[in-house]
Amino acid sequence: MSQITLTVDQLNQMQPLDIVTSPIVRDKFISIYDTLWGNGTGEAAYERESNYFNKLLRDTPDLQKGTHFSLFTAFIDLAVCGLSLEQGTRALCYLIGRNQKTSPKVDAQGRPMKDSKGYQLYNWEGRVVLTISAYGELVLRERAGQIRHADNPVLVYANDEFSFSDKNGRKEVEYVCHLPHTGQRIVACYLRITRADGSIDYSVMTEEDWVRLAQYSARQNKNGGANALYGVDQQGVVNIDSGFLMAKCIKHAFKTYPKVRIGRGTELQTQQVEEKEIEINDELYGVDTETGEVMQPEPQPYGPPANDLSAGVTVNTGDDDGF
Repeated sequence: MSQITLTVDQLNQMQPLDIVTSPIVRDKFISIYDTLWGNGTGEAAYERESNYFNKLLRDTPDLQKGTHFSLFTAFIDLAVCGLSLEQGTRALCYLIGRNQKTSPKVDAQGRPMKDSKGYQLYNWEGRVVLTISAYGELVLRERAGQIRHADNPVLVYANDEFSFSDKNGRKEVEYVCHLPHTGQRIVACYLRITRADGSIDYSVMTEEDWVRLAQYSARQNKNGGANALYGVDQQGVVNIDSGFLMAKCIKHAFKTYPKVRIGRGTELQTQQVEEKEIEINDELYGVDTETGEVMQPEPQPYGPPANDLSAGVTVNTGDDDGF
């Protein structure tokens, strides 16, 4: 273990926009990136991602309510994942603000504090989480050697010809596109995946699937309404957003695939409610949770060597709550 050069207290004394520009954070990011993705690649990645990161903080001030340590880990996890925060219609990852329950509230005598209904009250804190989109997950799975390639999801409209079969474990899709699609509702979405061994897999979602998901979303939301992207109208008809559906199709494609490895402060959009099975230890971040000190360790390779992906890499992704 190398000399301690940064503490959590020092992080907390920084302004949110100053964290990623701190020299020690810069050096840590570059060191990890060089180790994982190739010597000499870290500096350019740092310059690019630090700009994207702080732009998101400026554009979304609520993100600055997150603890300084969560901002630190979210940024360092960009080096771990090797993805970019560059935004667009198919962004690979993004930042989400979360309110996290921390500890029970107690009064001056140390007794638990409860609300009018007798429920325990808790202290909360804001945290920033790096979230990998469905498209970012495709990149990770290709890198991990789990798949060779995945086509873009295909939307099937009511006037198209479409059939899906699963015979003895072999999935097949037949699709004929009939244009124009104007005025036609979406009835299915599918994704064609080429596995690592060259075999073909399909993920298919039908209208029944997203109607069920819209109903689940409505039950989970406090206001009783489904996520607006499901497009539920006043008559209860679901007209799902096309981009949202394509991301959902990617999510469901990998339900049975091994997990891929991500940082401790990161989650996959497609597995946000799942437990992370891979332990990401404090040494990667340089954090001693017992003393609250942030240390500068020697970086270690993360996952299998770059030239050996035969065993794959094991990562962890839902609707999100913001601050």
